[in-house]
Formats: sequence, structure tokens, C-alpha cells
Amino acid sequence: MSKTIKFDEYRTAESVSPMHPDKLCDQISDAILDECLRQDANSRVAIETMGGHGIITITGELTTRAYVDMRQIAQRIIGDRYGVQINVVQQSPEIAVGVDSGGAGDQGVMIGYACDETPELLPLEVVLARRLNQHLFKKWPFDGKTQITLKNGEIDSVVASFQNAPKEELEKLVRKWLSQANDSVSGIRILANPAGDWCLGGFDADTGITGRKLAVDNYGSRIALGGGCFSGKDPSKVDRSAAYMARRIAVDYLRDRKAKEIFVRLAYAIGVAEPLEKSVIIDGQHEVIADHYDLTPRGIIKTLDLKRPIYEATARYGHFGEGFDWDS
Repeated sequence: MSKTIKFDEYRTAESVSPMHPDKLCDQISDAILDECLRQDANSRVAIETMGGHGIITITGELTTRAYVDMRQIAQRIIGDRYGVQINVVQQSPEIAVGVDSGGAGDQGVMIGYACDETPELLPLEVVLARRLNQHLFKKWPFDGKTQITLKNGEIDSVVASFQNAPKEELEKLVRKWLSQANDSVSGIRILANPAGDWCLGGFDADTGITGRKLAVDNYGSRIALGGGCFSGKDPSKVDRSAAYMARRIAVDYLRDRKAKEIFVRLAYAIGVAEPLEKSVIIDGQHEVIADHYDLTPRGIIKTLDLKRPIYEATARYGHFGEGFDWDS
């Protein structure tokens, strides 16, 4: 008789602090979007930020009646010791035509997800990595990363790298947090500043770009990614708004069907209002999403009230599981 070989299951997720250079770029892009929407709810915004080594560059497309001091917004977030370059033009008229008629402002596949592993309805490793990061950031509000690996559902190892955090003190705080989050710390491998203590972080140590932390922004490394990044984009871009709607649908189905895991897939063509695909996978069983959801860009924007200045907060620790409207 053949023997069944059991393999251990490992799951790993990381989180980065709001002072990580990529997250700083996300926050600048979304802060500019917020200011546009605050003055003109119909603003069309696609702003990208790149920063590093003394220079911040803001570029993209913007059509709005708002007056936005992008330099001031950037310096509010990162301080005034950085130079700010701005190269922003109006949205392409060819894109605008398709959006004006109610069509999608972009194309691609958007993924929604929810599971019953945590109160946040997110994978356990994602929540643990994020909550540890938030805990450490309270003491060291600087650039930093955390990473947690689960083995068969239990914490196996923890990595914590934080700027200006002495290794011994960092490890002590990680152990204290673990003792509150876990029954036992025994056997858990802790790597605190594994490359050594570091004081040079953020834009002084590395470059950042809007939209480069997609797994952190979404559901972690074990869930498929859909369209492009979220930050800096107004809700006419379905790679943002439809991803939020997909999360709302996933949460609804998880609760209504008392399921363990829900995947949602929405696919759009630029300039076309109705999705080309609207699938929901309920504990492995495929269905078409119920018709009572309006999945046109205008319908999504109305349902979630997305023309509000709410986006800078989403750029800090992830777009799901932080109590946003599409999480409930």
C-alpha cells in the first residue's frame, strides 16, 4: 500500500510602515486625489509619485476645476527638505470620451476576497503582519517592515526590521506582542533587524514609487492580484473602484452563505460600462454574481459613495480590513 505523505503548509505575508518610501508615494498620490475631490467631486485623477534622495517627482493626468498645491501636499507628508518636481497634464480626450459615456476608465481583472480566518475577514498571516507593524510603528514612527510566516496555521517565524530601533529593544517588543497574540512564544523564530541596526531609511535610503506594494495593499501573497494599483486614481478607474466593490460582494457572500472563503472576479473593457465577467467562487463552487448589484462604474461609485476625499487613509496599511465602507 502507498503511504500518504503529509506536507507542512506555510503561509507568509509582509507589511510595511507608512514611512516606507513606496507607501509615502502612495499617500502623496492619494492626498492629491483627496484634495481634488474635496473641491470638485467629478475630478479625473491619475497621479503617480516617485521619490528618493532629495527629489520627489509628481506626474500623471488631471482634469479638474480644483486648484491643488501639489508641492504643499507632498511636503505636508514628507517634510520640506525635499525638492518637488511636478509634470501633470490633462486626461487624454480619447479616454475621457469613454468615461463620459459611463464606461470603465480602465480595463482588466479585479479580485475581491473574504475569508472567515479573522474578524477582519482577511488571511491570518496578513492581519498578524499588519497588526505587528502598527504596534511597532507606535514606538518607532519610521520606515519599517514586518513579516510573519505561519506553519499549519501557527506562527512559525517573525521578521521585524525598523529604522532607529535597537535590535534588542525591537526583539523584546516583538516578544511582548507575540505573548499577547499567541498562546506561547516558545519555538517561534524571531529575526529582529536581521541585517543589523539601521538609521538611514525612507527616501534617504531608497526610492519609492506609487503602486509598488500591491500584495500589501490587497490580500497578501497567497491571493491572486487583479488589476493595477489603487493610489492616485479617482473612482472612474475600475481597477480601484471595482476592486473595492469586489471586496464588498465577497464580504456579503461570506456572511449570507456562511462560507469559509469567497473569491470574486470582475473584468472590464475600457469605455464599456457592464463587466465582461462577474464571477463569485463560494468555497470552491462557481456562480454568477447576483443581478441586484449594479456593477457599472457609475453604479459602483453611487453604491460606495466614492467621490469623497477618503483615500489618503487607504494608502497607509492596506485597502481592505481597516474598517472602510467596502469592508462591511
